[in-house]
Amino acid sequence: MQAKKRYLLVSVGAGLLLLVYLWGLQIGEFHPQPYQYHQYHQQDYQYYQQSQEFYRPQPQPRPQRGPSRQPRHWPESSDLLEPYLEGGEQEEDSPLLHHQHTSPRERRAIRDNIYKNRRCRMDTCFDFSRCQSGFRVYIYPPQRGEEISESYQKILSSIEESRFHTTDPSRACLFVLAVDTLDRDQLSAQYVQNVRSRIQSLPTWSDGRNHLIFNLYSGTWPEYTEELGFEVGQAMLAKASVDVGNFRPNFDVSIPLFSKDHPQKGGGKGYLMLNDVPSSRKYLLVFKGKRYLTGIGSETRNALYHIHNGEDIILLTTCKHGKDWEKHKDSRCDRDNEEYSKYDYQELLHNSSFCLVPRGRRLGSFRFLEALQAACIPVLLSNGWELPFSEVIDWRKAAVIGDERLLLQVPSITRSVGRDRILALRQQTQFLWDAYFSSVAKIVLTTLEIIQDRVQTHVSRSRLLWNSLPGGLYALPQFTTDPGLFPFYYAMLGKSPSQQFTAVIHAVSPLQSQISPLVKLIIAVAKSKFCAQMVVLWNCDRPFPPSSKWPSTSVPLTVIQGQAKTMSSRFFPHDVILTDAVLSLDEDSVLSTNEVDFAFTVWQSFPERIVGYPARSHYWDGARSRWGYTSKWTNDYSMVLTGAAFYHRYYHYLYTHYVPAGLLTMVDRMANCEDILMNFLVSAVTRQPPIKVTQKKQYKETMMTQGSKASRWADPDHFAQRQTCMNAFSSWLGCMPLVHSQMRLDPVLFRDQVSILRKKYRDIERL
Repeated sequence: MQAKKRYLLVSVGAGLLLLVYLWGLQIGEFHPQPYQYHQYHQQDYQYYQQSQEFYRPQPQPRPQRGPSRQPRHWPESSDLLEPYLEGGEQEEDSPLLHHQHTSPRERRAIRDNIYKNRRCRMDTCFDFSRCQSGFRVYIYPPQRGEEISESYQKILSSIEESRFHTTDPSRACLFVLAVDTLDRDQLSAQYVQNVRSRIQSLPTWSDGRNHLIFNLYSGTWPEYTEELGFEVGQAMLAKASVDVGNFRPNFDVSIPLFSKDHPQKGGGKGYLMLNDVPSSRKYLLVFKGKRYLTGIGSETRNALYHIHNGEDIILLTTCKHGKDWEKHKDSRCDRDNEEYSKYDYQELLHNSSFCLVPRGRRLGSFRFLEALQAACIPVLLSNGWELPFSEVIDWRKAAVIGDERLLLQVPSITRSVGRDRILALRQQTQFLWDAYFSSVAKIVLTTLEIIQDRVQTHVSRSRLLWNSLPGGLYALPQFTTDPGLFPFYYAMLGKSPSQQFTAVIHAVSPLQSQISPLVKLIIAVAKSKFCAQMVVLWNCDRPFPPSSKWPSTSVPLTVIQGQAKTMSSRFFPHDVILTDAVLSLDEDSVLSTNEVDFAFTVWQSFPERIVGYPARSHYWDGARSRWGYTSKWTNDYSMVLTGAAFYHRYYHYLYTHYVPAGLLTMVDRMANCEDILMNFLVSAVTRQPPIKVTQKKQYKETMMTQGSKASRWADPDHFAQRQTCMNAFSSWLGCMPLVHSQMRLDPVLFRDQVSILRKKYRDIERL
């Protein structure tokens, strides 16, 4: 009898153990998978208050509670925190419940179907042999009746107007679809049907190899997965809201989510001046947006009310959106909606130091670009989001990368950032906005430049070029991969430009005598102690004179025969020019040696700008709704003509290889405006005005009466053409880059009532 009882107890115990084991397996199946983190999405915030720098924490064991714990660091935790939502709301809104009928194997199958070639990299899924003749991009011609959204048309137009575009598919390195793939939400009116059959019929599709596909929206309600509805194969994706788990590093490109109203060119300027003070604003942290009551993306936004204090932290949400929002409204909806209407969104943006950017239905959000433009430091709460252009942009210098699970620590994190650090972060937001995000064209060009750097790895940009002014789009690595040879980084790297210059004289008239203005100019410039060599660009129709006709100088004199004899050829990057500084001169310029020396001394302090003598200005003609050009003698100017000016030799390369061929053809056809175009280019790069040196009222473009040609300044159409050029150039850039200035730099003691013997540049006052 006792044995039977023992046998019965053992059987019951074994049965209970089996039930517990099976129950544990079932619970494990529904246990949420840990987030996969990008290099910026670490286990926790970590901020060191003394140096006010963000450090990337390395994976470490969870610290023990005790007196040895470092008080200056936020606690690290690898466990999910308890949800902030109340019980009823958690049951209704939790996104985890969408997987309650899906096994881990089924979820993996869905993910693997989205990216069947998830291991694609440049060396395995890209044909480099197509790029031997250069990096060219071909857009397939649209099919008859093809409907293209406004946003995708902006993308295609930006490519067509870039220097990468080609109409010859045999020369293409990269192919872009004419099929609109931006919106792959099946519930959207912009959803394009039959994309799979359309791309499979393309003659050069080849399973997507060397193809680039743009996408802003993927998946649909309720999961909002990254399903596109067709197989991308070996094509690269330029995708918004991409998850780090699906992102193929150094192959795909993460782009920002932008609205259909985002401008194609130009774009709005940032709201922060370079040295704007005070660095802090009225509010510390703000957010205003939708609150999702059900479905994915609802958990974080539903918890924002926990840290809203109504004083310096203003986090406003509304559930009043969608057709049936009242069916799902909770106890907080009415109160939230009432407070939501009390604040203006733009007023919050422009008066807050930090802007919360929580995930929405998808990982990306329009709030991200809005915060950048407003100089409001983004505080990102979107676990697993591969940040836009993260391959080249260091977001730690412009944003706070948070964790959705640690929402309650956000106020303490933002309060611990010092004012000097806040100012540095805000300035970086403005740089990134202006350089890469202010227009669709910049987003597209940044994407193409990143891919070009992968293709031409031997001339790719460093992260310094991408994350410092003027940015990667204007720092062409084909010129040099050494940052120290660009004019923008001398101060940052503790370097200085070379101590000599090369004079480049543009000659279009025959050399008839030893007293011609060209000969006098050569003699005066050659006497400068800073002159290393002189180059004469002979664009005259007549053959250039023999060496015996040229004046003897103490520096080398090189005459280059112009092949095309065009106006743009004066800015060609000739190999003979070895110095950093270039003195650009018209043949009829009148300069003394003292003027040359002083202007070069000024340029050495401003090597990224144009420094010279003849100044001009622009204005807005309201009556004609266009930009105007004026040569009136005023204290205000925005251009320094290249007939007598110093600038860095890099601008020769940028002018030749960056400016669209159509604008260069326009300049050459009119034989005019090349100096205006150079000013537009330099101002667009530096966002600063040129510098005018000592005023010389005697300076004027002399009328050339030698030979049969008169100076172009005597042409009555010359001024009208320059008006036309102003508007063509601003249309190319999408904005007016020229900046007005009233600054003029004179020598020390200039015009002072002291002895002339005490003055270094004595001849300038007598001119």
